[in-house]
Amino acid sequence: METNNKPDKYGLLSDPIPDALRRLAVPMVFGMIAILMFNLVDTFFISLLGTNALAAVSFTFPVTFGLNCITMGMSVGISTSIGRLLGSGDTKSAARLTTHGLLLAVILMVLGSTVGWLTIDPLFSLMGASADLLPIIHEYMTVWYIAIPLLVIPMTGNSAIRATGDAKSPAKIMIMAGLINGILDPLLIFGYGPFPELGVKGAAISSGISWAVALTASLYLLHRREKLLTMPVLLKLKSDWQQILHIGAPAGLSNALNPLSSALLMSLLAAQGTASVAAFGAAMRIESILVIGMMALGSALMPFMAQNLGANKPERAFEALFTAMHFAILFQLLIFIAMVPLSVPLASLFSRDATVQHQLWHYLLVVPASYGLQAVCMLLISALNALHKTVNALIWNLLRLFGFLLPSAWVGSLYYGTEGLFIGISIANVIGGICAYLYARRLRKTTLSSLVTPT
Repeated sequence: METNNKPDKYGLLSDPIPDALRRLAVPMVFGMIAILMFNLVDTFFISLLGTNALAAVSFTFPVTFGLNCITMGMSVGISTSIGRLLGSGDTKSAARLTTHGLLLAVILMVLGSTVGWLTIDPLFSLMGASADLLPIIHEYMTVWYIAIPLLVIPMTGNSAIRATGDAKSPAKIMIMAGLINGILDPLLIFGYGPFPELGVKGAAISSGISWAVALTASLYLLHRREKLLTMPVLLKLKSDWQQILHIGAPAGLSNALNPLSSALLMSLLAAQGTASVAAFGAAMRIESILVIGMMALGSALMPFMAQNLGANKPERAFEALFTAMHFAILFQLLIFIAMVPLSVPLASLFSRDATVQHQLWHYLLVVPASYGLQAVCMLLISALNALHKTVNALIWNLLRLFGFLLPSAWVGSLYYGTEGLFIGISIANVIGGICAYLYARRLRKTTLSSLVTPT
């Protein structure tokens, strides 16, 4: 094995755990906010084209998310594998695996987008899109399918950069892409100045251009600074792809479960009435901000643990897991306390309907109380991915969503309607978090005994 004698550049193996996790997590928060704003800006400008345009693009969200799950899975597979190799000092293998991983992700996305491009009309007709929406969907998705391979490299490449311990550069790339998209959207959608008026196609082109810029920046950092790109090694291609898919396929499937469970929750709420659906939709938008810190912490934990496991420091890896879990419980408790006085004005901000306001207010009082324990479960899943136990991570996500969340929400809705459903969500988060914490303690005990090598 070729070793790397460079010092621990980003301090993942030596700095105090809270400091190292903070340096990883804080930039990720800003990067995630940039992604949220990216989607909101697109939705805002498209909404100005009219109801049909907004409805047509709304139909595309499940499909675009489904394809992006491929990239998310590959990102996890690449990040945890590279982290292990960098922790052990094997930079040569890390560069080879990064290159092979990016190549695999692009190939899979090109195949997926090709199938999607050939099936636009029948697929969206099957999803229930009306005849007057299909031309708009076709106009948007034709460009999107061509452009989406451009997003693969910055998403997976940024995961590789984060695996080194640098979270600032990927965040800057995401922010830059979001700004470019925000500037180009109105120019290409409405045709201001010398730009043509392209409608929804302009939104897709704007996204593609911003992804191309992000791709260039990501490749530059990977090649020039991190030295994580090399010529493909054909003899190692199959084994590296198998390793990445072994980790990435369950991770991608696990990501796909989240919108599926949300859709099932929405169907439960639809039986309660339109106001319940509206309240839940507004709550999801608020929740995406309230839990963004914990999502960033979970993303930070994975490369931290991977590097330390690769460096044969399993005790430090698990210490980070429990530090993150304890912090998540305390931090989300503070978020909940802050939500108590803010719940009424937030509910009023998102709707003028009294029923929607009341149900949204109820959600913001009940569910955030359980966010800390929900985060514990999320952090366990990140840790399992770092340990290359991705099937276990998938099982835990299945258990969290379909073993705890949906049954508890269903029972709650049977007895107490919409408010009962929200209480059921909170109870499920608490039960799942407690079980995850107990499992993590047992996992630490069994893993340490098997990973610690005698000196």
